[in-house]
Amino acid sequence: MKYAPIRLKEKFLKFDDHWAPKIIASMNDYHFKAVKFQGEFVWHKHDTTDEVFFVLDGEMTIAFRDGSVTIVAGELFVVPKGVEHKPSADLECRAMLIEPAGTINTGNAGGEMTADDNVWI
Repeated sequence: MKYAPIRLKEKFLKFDDHWAPKIIASMNDYHFKAVKFQGEFVWHKHDTTDEVFFVLDGEMTIAFRDGSVTIVAGELFVVPKGVEHKPSADLECRAMLIEPAGTINTGNAGGEMTADDNVWI
C-alpha cells in the first residue's frame, strides 16, 4: 500500500468552478470536500445533518435569518442541522466541507446550483 498525504493546494488547482464541492477524502460515512466560494449561494438547510465549513484561504460569511457569522482562514464553523443559511464570499474563498456522504450542497432548496455530490478529485 502506498501512503501519501492529501495536498490541498494541488487539489484546489484541479478545478475553477464555484459552489461545486469536490470530494478529496472519506472517513467512515463522511466526506471531506474542497470547494471554492465566490458570490452568493442560495438559502437552504440540511434537515438531517450538521455542516462544517473550514476556511483554508480567504473569507466567507454565512447569513442566517436572525444574524450572520464571518469565517476567515484558519477558522471553522458548524451550521446545526435544520438551520436555514446562505453562504457568500465577496472574493474567492477556499474551504473544506465535512459532511455525511451524499449530502447535497443545496440541501432542501435544489435548483440550478445543485452540484453532483459524488465528484472525486
